[in-house]
Amino acid sequence: MVTAQSHWLLIVNGKSAGRSDLRDAIMAQRDAGRTITVRATWEGGDAADFAERASDWGATHVIACGGDGTVSEVMNGLMRQPHDRRLPLGIVPLGSANDFATSIGIPLEPGEALKALAEQEVHPIDVVKVTAQAKGDTSVSHYLNMATGGFGAEITSSTPKMLKRLLGGGAYSVMGAMKAWRHRSYRGTLHWEGEQRDVSLLLLAAGNGRQSGGGQVLAPRAKLDDGRIDVLLVKDFRSVAELPQLMQELQDFPADGRFVNYFSTRRLGVTTQNGDEPWPLTLDGEARQYDRFSLEVVPLALPLMLPEATTLLSSRER
Repeated sequence: MVTAQSHWLLIVNGKSAGRSDLRDAIMAQRDAGRTITVRATWEGGDAADFAERASDWGATHVIACGGDGTVSEVMNGLMRQPHDRRLPLGIVPLGSANDFATSIGIPLEPGEALKALAEQEVHPIDVVKVTAQAKGDTSVSHYLNMATGGFGAEITSSTPKMLKRLLGGGAYSVMGAMKAWRHRSYRGTLHWEGEQRDVSLLLLAAGNGRQSGGGQVLAPRAKLDDGRIDVLLVKDFRSVAELPQLMQELQDFPADGRFVNYFSTRRLGVTTQNGDEPWPLTLDGEARQYDRFSLEVVPLALPLMLPEATTLLSSRER
């Protein structure tokens, strides 16, 4: 729990820095005796850099103020530090979807979110390491909530920012409905725990958390501290007549359905087979394109400030 000696570093997405409700919330916490330093981002990479330097500025906790992308960038900055120097991460949701914050039960109003942080306990959670190749270059990053490939990633990358602002998470549903009638499949080879499978997919989702795309639950049994990724495969369909069964399976999440497979693993490798065109992939809502990639759990890698009522911890079921 946060103490009187705590020093919060708030890393605010620059697009939200002028919000009056956020400023009022910060002033209220300062008036209550909280020590708060604020840093607003100006360009890509700032949030990660601020998080990496937080200890040097005397911070005891790092608070990501923004959407899922901001939270992910702050987390990646913290992951640059050795395990025993990573500061606890807290979240004040200011984005359009706020999938991760919503799923763990964080209030969506800045004042309530900041106030709630003082009562939250710190729990170690998993993150997922992504090693990817695109055009011969290799990159390494991490995600906290969800990776989606294929159709789901295409929706995320193509949803206009203005539509996101107008409709919030509903913008993703609108784009999904528009694209559903002219969908394409994504071919590749998957590898996990001794298994190999050639697939033709509409959607691949790999969840450390449970939801993505503005509230779409894609990994309903995921836990943040179980050392595993929950994987959803949605296979291609041939006709509109097959849609009812596909939709039913998306309600049930069977291990080996006709269109839907759901399983968990510690590591998943994907090699695309779409010719020279890489797969679209989103990591916590941020769009990428990769020819091949692997996902691997880093167990209990990050201390996270969590509400008492969250249901995403397996440790609370023991």
